[in-house]
Amino acid sequence: MMLMRILSRSILGCVFGAAAVAMSGCSPGEAQSNNAPPAGGGRGGGGQNAAVPVTVGKAIQKSMPITIQGIGTVIAASTVSVHAQITGEMTSVNFKEGEDVEQGQVIVTLDKRPLEAALQQAEATLEKDTAQAANARAQATRYQDLLQRGIATREQVDTMRTQAAALEATVAADRANVENATVQLTYATIKSPMSGRTGLLQVHPGNLVRAQDTNPIVTINKITPVYVSFSLPEAQLPTLKRYMGAQGTLPATALPPTETGRPSNGRINFIDNAVDPTTGTIKVKGTFPNEDRRLWPGQFVNVTVTLTSDPKALVVPSAAVQTGQQGTFVFIVKPDQTVELRTVTVARIAGDETVIQSGVDPGDTVVTDGHLRLVPGSRISVKNSDASRATS
Repeated sequence: MMLMRILSRSILGCVFGAAAVAMSGCSPGEAQSNNAPPAGGGRGGGGQNAAVPVTVGKAIQKSMPITIQGIGTVIAASTVSVHAQITGEMTSVNFKEGEDVEQGQVIVTLDKRPLEAALQQAEATLEKDTAQAANARAQATRYQDLLQRGIATREQVDTMRTQAAALEATVAADRANVENATVQLTYATIKSPMSGRTGLLQVHPGNLVRAQDTNPIVTINKITPVYVSFSLPEAQLPTLKRYMGAQGTLPATALPPTETGRPSNGRINFIDNAVDPTTGTIKVKGTFPNEDRRLWPGQFVNVTVTLTSDPKALVVPSAAVQTGQQGTFVFIVKPDQTVELRTVTVARIAGDETVIQSGVDPGDTVVTDGHLRLVPGSRISVKNSDASRATS
């Protein structure tokens, strides 16, 4: 037993001795470095006191339109498919594809010779029957005189009168035939039924055209003015009806999605009489003068309808409005060049500007760029010089 106690004490002494030697081998600098926090704390990886470069803008109060938007299609004000009304060979085309034509302008001619011959034949038949009718009337008059002298019988007089009446009817039919042949001859000269722009020519000179052809010779579109048709959700119908009822028509703009610059102006003057139950939308149509011809039939456009205007709308740059876990917010620049996170309520967005319903006051300075490195209380440095002078 005594021997076991001596061995246990020896082993414990060795263990404590080794631990003391290991602790004495660590320098004070190394121990301090192990307990130091990692360098570069903060959201952006810089020190807590480093100023974050940002750009800023002002919250201002001004008049802003209240609008609704939709995606529409441009429709020609009128479309005419030109067909031949007779059968004949096309002899000439008097326009170029894509050219503007005026109402009544001759655009296509067909071979007139068969029609001219038919007209001459009808006129000759009319002259022949007119002469026969005149002779029949004279015969009826002579037989009436012979009847009075007792030479002719009543039956003969009635026969002469009947022949004269029949020839008069024949002359009337001949006149109708002449009129029909004249009309058929006019069909050989095809005129534009309206002013507009021609499309692709479907039939070329030398081809035989028929009145029963399904494909038109050419299609003419009237593109000044044009209509723009688009659909709106039925939830917006009461608002649209209320403002249209008060104003009659509403101003609207249309701009192709691939274009920039000034949009085309028009007026909304039609709301369909029923909501489409399959889509829950209502058809709306507006008229656009399109004098510069920026809008083209079949083209898709972004439509903005102005209902009214808010004279005291609070507006900030759209780039200032951010969305996070706490909702929609902006960073407000305080006088000490630090930022404050403030939750806002957005009323509507109008391009590069956002109308704020609550959360921002007129004159507040908001951060428009550099949000990713900001947290509430961060110090900033303003990069855009105009805003820097405004906030200094």
